[in-house]
Amino acid sequence: MEVPSSWDALRKQARKIEAQLDELMHSYRKFVSAKGTAKFDTAENDLESGIDRLLKQLQQVNSQMQAWVSSGGSEMVSHTLTRHQEIFQDLTQEFYRLRSSFRAKQEHASLLEDFREFDRTRVDLEDGVGSAENALLKEHAAVSRSTGQMDTVISQAQATLGTLVLQRSTFGGINSKLSNIGSRLPSK
Repeated sequence: MEVPSSWDALRKQARKIEAQLDELMHSYRKFVSAKGTAKFDTAENDLESGIDRLLKQLQQVNSQMQAWVSSGGSEMVSHTLTRHQEIFQDLTQEFYRLRSSFRAKQEHASLLEDFREFDRTRVDLEDGVGSAENALLKEHAAVSRSTGQMDTVISQAQATLGTLVLQRSTFGGINSKLSNIGSRLPSK
């Protein structure tokens, strides 16, 4: 990504990335709502990594815009930066929410499948159809799926942590702005 030399170039780059993100988020929303219970494959992984990559690029552009404003930008430039930061936060929060929802749907489907498998195994054992070796293999498969589900829960927890960290930084920024405004206003 090239480093823009002017405010207009930064603003255009931010709008371009936001438009790309809007398109990818639209596709991701469709995917999550239509295919939420299916297995995760490379196309969805590419979609998520593309959104993640664009979010990082937008964050870099916003940082460059922040540096530009800090070096003496006007109030209108500052307002534009605030709007771009809000868009970034909205897109990030929506992405984390959609990804968490998708993971929850996957986990739900996996749990239902495990229950069905457990029920089939129980019926086979009650009927005396399966051998002890077969039962151990099925139990091993169930343990492996449980491990995968634990990994899913951990990834959801990490996504939630990311969202909370983002919220913390937002509230920290609000607190510093309120303190700054409070120091400028006369007190009684």
